[in-house]
Amino acid sequence: MSKTYGYVRVSSRDQNEARQMIAMRRAGVPDGNILIDKRSGRDFERPEYKRLLKLLDSGDLVFIMSIDRLGRNYGEILDPWRYITKNIGADIAVLDMPLLDTRQGRDLLGTFVSDLVLQILSFVSENERRNIRERQKEGIEAARIRGVKFGRPRRVYPENYQRVRVQYLNGGLSLREAAVLCSVSYSTFYRWVTK
Repeated sequence: MSKTYGYVRVSSRDQNEARQMIAMRRAGVPDGNILIDKRSGRDFERPEYKRLLKLLDSGDLVFIMSIDRLGRNYGEILDPWRYITKNIGADIAVLDMPLLDTRQGRDLLGTFVSDLVLQILSFVSENERRNIRERQKEGIEAARIRGVKFGRPRRVYPENYQRVRVQYLNGGLSLREAAVLCSVSYSTFYRWVTK
């Protein structure tokens, strides 16, 4: 008897998977069959994805919200798609792209159309990631030209720091006294003096 699974991925622990979970439940995936990874899509070192591959049998069905839940670029989307559909013999249904449902059009033309749409969308996905990175790089460069400083601001020591530092190093002040005079924590003053 075939089973239905849902694969949910968010890029980090603080992102919310609720939207994908609602879509999986609407598709009729039992909660116990929804596998969730809270990891980047940059590689397949995802424990729940690996678990999914072990659970899948021929004839099973996997729902994913969108193709970018599999991976972030052309190869990372096509390779797992082919592995699941061809090697395992399971079906995949992409909820936000009904054309990408391997249960439909199992004839040669249907398979061709599905593969073609998948390749186009995978290309578009990878191209969009490249464009985002390029726009980000251009934005950073434009900000630098405008004089925007990146990174931590330069450390500004209190006016009395050099005098207090010399007294501390000569043994005239304790660490606690020196920190209080500079209005910083003991660890901050110690870090300043020892760097």
